[in-house]
Amino acid sequence: MSVFLESELSETERTEATALFTIIPMPLERTVSYGSGTAKGPEAIIEASNELERGCNGGEPCASGIFTEAPVDCDGPLPDVMERLAKRTEAAVKAGKIPVTLGGEHSLSYGAVSGVARALGKRIGIIQIDAHADLRIAYQGEKHSHASVMNLLADSGVRLAQFGVRALCQQEMDSREEHGVFFVDAEELVTKGLHAVDLPENFPEHVYISFDVDGLDPSQMPATGTPVPGGLGYYQALHLVEHALKGRKCVGLDVVELAPDGNAAWDFTTAQITYRLMAAAAASQS
Repeated sequence: MSVFLESELSETERTEATALFTIIPMPLERTVSYGSGTAKGPEAIIEASNELERGCNGGEPCASGIFTEAPVDCDGPLPDVMERLAKRTEAAVKAGKIPVTLGGEHSLSYGAVSGVARALGKRIGIIQIDAHADLRIAYQGEKHSHASVMNLLADSGVRLAQFGVRALCQQEMDSREEHGVFFVDAEELVTKGLHAVDLPENFPEHVYISFDVDGLDPSQMPATGTPVPGGLGYYQALHLVEHALKGRKCVGLDVVELAPDGNAAWDFTTAQITYRLMAAAAASQS
C-alpha cells in the first residue's frame, strides 16, 4: 500500500496509534462534468509526496505522525460511498486525529464532513478554496454531484466561507444568500492582491478545510477537470486559509479535483499543498 511521505517517515511517525494525521485516499470519479481523471488523483498525490522535504512553513508536520489508510471503496450507490467515507473520518476524529481525505472529485466532501460533524457533535464551518461555489441543488440530476456538495452541507447546518470562486449560476447566488455564506470571490482577491481576510466573528470555532485545486489559476494548476481563468496564486490561496484559521481549530481537511495529466509538477504541487495545510492544521491544535 502506498504511504504519504513514506520516504521521510520514521517507524514511530507512521504508527497508527500515535499519528496525528490520518490520510484517507478517495479515488472517486462519478459526477465529473468536463475533464476526467480524478480517480487517479490520490495515488498521484501520495507518490509525489515522497519527493517532499520534511520541513514546511517553519516546522515539521510529519513529526506529529502520519498514518495512511487503504483507499475507500468507491463502487456502488453514491450515498453508500459517502457513508463509507463518513465512517472513516468519524473514527479518525473520535481517536483524536485529523482526517486528511485525498480526492477524487469534490463530491466526497459531503461524506468527509458528515463524519467529522458526527464525531464532534457540534456545528462546524468550512473554509473552501474553489473556482466554483458548488451550491447547485443538483447537477445532471444528482444531488451528490461535485457541483452541489456545498449545498448539501449548507442544508445540514454547516457554515461556509468561500474564497476564489469565479464561476457560478443564479441558483448558487440565491443559495449563498439563503444560507448566509461568507465569500470573497477571485476577482476581488486577485485584483486587490488580498492574502488575508477575516472571517465573521460568529463563524464556528471548529473548521474543516476543503481545497479544490481548481481554485488556483490554471497557469499554476492546469491538471484539473474544470480549469477557470483568473484564479488564485499558490501562496495567496494558502495564506487565505492560514489566516482564516487564526483563533480556530482545524478538525479535518480534503484536497480534491487533481486530474493527473502526466506532468509530475502538478502532482507535486498538490502534494505540497496538502502538506502545507497539514502544517496549518497542526499549528491550530494549540
